[in-house]
Order: sequence, then C-alpha cells, then structure tokens
Amino acid sequence: MRFKRVFTLVIDSVGIGAAKDATKFGDEGSDTLGHITSYWDGKLKLPNLTALGLGNIRADSPLVGVLPVEDPLAYYGKMQEISVEKDSMDGHWEMMGLPVTEPLGFFPNGFPEPLIKAIEEFSGRKVIVN
Repeated sequence: MRFKRVFTLVIDSVGIGAAKDATKFGDEGSDTLGHITSYWDGKLKLPNLTALGLGNIRADSPLVGVLPVEDPLAYYGKMQEISVEKDSMDGHWEMMGLPVTEPLGFFPNGFPEPLIKAIEEFSGRKVIVN
C-alpha cells in the first residue's frame, strides 16, 4: 500500500524497556515508560497514544493502564539501536536510516574557540551561549 504522507511520532528519552547493551551504559533495569505507568498505578491516561497502539508495543509485559487495543489506529514499534552510542542524536539519525558506526565527539566544556569562530563567520551571527 502506498501512502501520501507518513508521520513519525518520537517520544524522545522515554524508553520502553532496557536495551540489550544496557549494562555497557549503566542502564540496567531502564524502562522509563514502564516505571511511569507503574508509579501512576493505572491512573495515568494516555487515550490517544493508547488508540494508536502504544500498549501493543509490549504485550509480553503490559504497561499499567495503557493496555493493548484490538485494532490500533497506527503502526507502532520499538527501536533497538545498532549505533555505537546511545544519545538522542545517534537515535534520531538511525531512525532516518543513518546508523552511527563511530562514536560522535562531544564537548563537555563547550565548543572550541576555532569552531565558534567558524560558525560565526559562516552564519554571520554572534554565538551567544557556549
């Protein structure tokens, strides 16, 4: 079937169970959505996401109060990253078909001054936060 339009709904940083490599990142037992629904003990209502099939993603271990539906209004899925890291940028790139095969650099102390200058020169704008 062909579609005129496809919408991808990403609920960023809301995991639905630990990944296979969770121990590599100190994330054993991770399950953000599962823990949230358990905390609210069935009182959390997500009617639109439920209708789309959120509860169907994990039928083997149902979310408290977000049950599977017989005929979801959308296709649904759970991503298992193959990228080498676990940050949001890697995940977003991978969802669009570009897995990250080498760790991306990061700047814990801000961007280096030569990079800031290059950005300013390219954009014609001053960088105000680093």
